[in-house]
Amino acid sequence: MSTELRVLQPSEWNEWFEGLELAFGGAPEAPELRELYQALTECERSIGIWDGGGVVATAGAFSFRVAVPGGALVPAAGVTMVSVASTHRRRGLLTSMMRRQLDDVRALGEPIAVLTASEPAIYGRFGYGAATRQMSVSIDTDRVRLSVPEGTGGVRLRYAKKDEAVAACESVYARLVAGRPGTPAHGPGWERKPLVDPASSREGGSALQCLLAERDGELVGYTNYHIKPDWDNAGPKGRIVVNDLAALDPAAYAALWQFLFEIDLTSTVEARNRPTDDAVLHLVSDVRRCDIRVRDSLYVRLVDVGAALEARTYRGPLDVVFEVEDAFCPWNAGRWRLTVDAKGGASCKRTEDAADLALSVRELGSAYLGGEALGALALAGRVRELRAGAVAEASSAFLSDVAPWLPRGF
Repeated sequence: MSTELRVLQPSEWNEWFEGLELAFGGAPEAPELRELYQALTECERSIGIWDGGGVVATAGAFSFRVAVPGGALVPAAGVTMVSVASTHRRRGLLTSMMRRQLDDVRALGEPIAVLTASEPAIYGRFGYGAATRQMSVSIDTDRVRLSVPEGTGGVRLRYAKKDEAVAACESVYARLVAGRPGTPAHGPGWERKPLVDPASSREGGSALQCLLAERDGELVGYTNYHIKPDWDNAGPKGRIVVNDLAALDPAAYAALWQFLFEIDLTSTVEARNRPTDDAVLHLVSDVRRCDIRVRDSLYVRLVDVGAALEARTYRGPLDVVFEVEDAFCPWNAGRWRLTVDAKGGASCKRTEDAADLALSVRELGSAYLGGEALGALALAGRVRELRAGAVAEASSAFLSDVAPWLPRGF
């Protein structure tokens, strides 16, 4: 039978989500997460492909605003829940969904689309470039000590019940969004996600524990974590698994880490998603015992090159012409002149002038948040310099003062 691509109706959500689960191995999502995902799904932005009455492919998008260098929050499609059934691979279903989705994003006037990739090799051909990285650390707290800044001792820490913690954590998160490129600002309901805690996802650990940091009665930070008890013949060697940690100032940040380091019956603190420039690396006495690993995280796709490049600021004046290749969204292809004034404000318009740099929209996506250097991409042969000095000029201007980061997945 012929396949049909169409927008998801709310009454079809269970069938649609079950198709997604099957494509990802068939294990059902925990009821708490399933209920949350159903509440967060924007059905009008979700599509599926049906074959013979059954769902064989899915894709959705959340309406986000994503922080970019300079602190602006840019409207973005948070692409999510993408799947194709194993029975329907290599039939062009994913391509047809990406085509429909990016056309819809353009029609909505969102300059960028973002996603996290279960298989990174898939999305480059649709113009997505890896734009942020995440760092994991596993710190041996028996051997590593912290050197904390002045004022750390003035921070009061206390446990919080989940209902209180939801609002408190979200208030800190909201204050930090603009300061870190790649961080999404999202709507009601999303504050629940970091504290959803199904037993099936604890990997043998405790229920999620929520700790608030306060100074003079004002909230200045939080952390949420699990404890995984363990023992051997020498005694306790439990592990702290940090789910989320954020603070409004260095002393509060250090106080939270210090607390985690000193929890009884444990010898390791593990955090699986931290920015690559995390301040904890400068607090530890021995960074070699932190078992640092880095991997790709958020992928960015410029849907409207001109609007996207104008939406962020840059580190200094710049005048450069890009020759952009974009076979999948041909409205972006061609030459664009990016002009940046002394304050970092930008204009990006079509031009017939000679190009200074040639690259695909994928490379622009990688560099967009200021974490991946155009100079490094040029060394890999993915950016071609057509005017001497253009790579160095553009690479310096695009970089962010802080590493872009996606603190919470979607």
